Amino acid sequence: MMINPRLYFFLHSIPLLFLSSFPPASLTIEAFTGTYGINYGRIANNIPSPDKVVTLLRAAKIKNVRIYDADHSVLKAFSGTGLELVISIPNEYLKDMSANEDHALNWVKQNVQPFLPETLIRGIAIGNEVLGGSDFELWTVLLGAAKNVHNALKKLGLDDGIQITTAHSQAVFSNSFPPSSCKFRENVAQYMKPLLQFFSQIGSPFCLNAYPFLAYMSDPENIDINYALFLSTKGIDDPKTRLHYDNMLDAQIDAAYAALEDAGYKDMEVIVTETGWASRGDDNEEAATVGNARTYNFNLRKRLAKKKGTPLRPKHVVKAYIFALFNENLKWGPTSERNYGLFKPDGSIAYDIGFQGLQSSSAYALLSTIKEHGATGSYEHQISVAIISALTLFLFLQ
Repeated sequence: MMINPRLYFFLHSIPLLFLSSFPPASLTIEAFTGTYGINYGRIANNIPSPDKVVTLLRAAKIKNVRIYDADHSVLKAFSGTGLELVISIPNEYLKDMSANEDHALNWVKQNVQPFLPETLIRGIAIGNEVLGGSDFELWTVLLGAAKNVHNALKKLGLDDGIQITTAHSQAVFSNSFPPSSCKFRENVAQYMKPLLQFFSQIGSPFCLNAYPFLAYMSDPENIDINYALFLSTKGIDDPKTRLHYDNMLDAQIDAAYAALEDAGYKDMEVIVTETGWASRGDDNEEAATVGNARTYNFNLRKRLAKKKGTPLRPKHVVKAYIFALFNENLKWGPTSERNYGLFKPDGSIAYDIGFQGLQSSSAYALLSTIKEHGATGSYEHQISVAIISALTLFLFLQ
């Protein structure tokens, strides 16, 4: 019997239509989609508004974003955008969060719950680089703060969709060369191991701030800059594992894996929460150049796009948040601290690694010409307006 093709299509579409009407029984929320993310620091008085930042991120197709607080203007700007956000509890709040469960609950009620589900808050970072830092009192309260915030999420039924983490610097390690020799510092380990136990129970990764730039700057005579920049080099061989490393970032990640294995957490994933290269520095920061920053970030982007693991953990795909979105002109410290940005304050690219800024130089020039001629004008002017509008709409919809 012959069946009308349209009827055949309709009948076979019914199961799909029926299934699409109902959500799956359970969703696994990933705190990191893909392999590439960026840190959106805001210690500056000249960077674009959060709304413009959203346009920039969508044009660049960067979906994973970390901020260092829970600023409501940012959370509102990210609403409905599809961008995935990790927010942070600054270090100065940790003592209070650890000492008082109600304060942790109120913080979540004020800074997380009202923005869900429109704003995709995927994670909460409890402080930054606490262990190994100079404030020893914070070492003692980090775990309590993490537990109280997690319990607050649980009470509100939000724990299945939001991951609790904290980022560590290289200061938590006693030795990281060769990678297989890495262990946690003895005075850090007594605080680190209970934290790892808790994170293992709730399925959180180990978050590492890894900077080949800083490692190279600390020992330029003995470290090949090509090794730090993902360029061609003889690399290093780990005598214990007999693994070869052709770039420093992989070695830094595998050092963290070695320390985790030594501590009894071999299966915990390592995510790089900060890495980058300064484009400008002081006289004693000779490696901080635009050329080196471009090389590092371009090669890093290519490396992450391959979606592969490290020599020690080939099945654990490397994921990294780049530091940073903008130069931050109000940060203290050496000049390099204010010059990690991939984009300039006006939203244009700081250097070309394949991203599109808020406006290209040609589009900016055309827009300036339009402003000079006013709101009305010639046929050529109207064509220019149409081109600018189309470009803006295209970038926004990406």
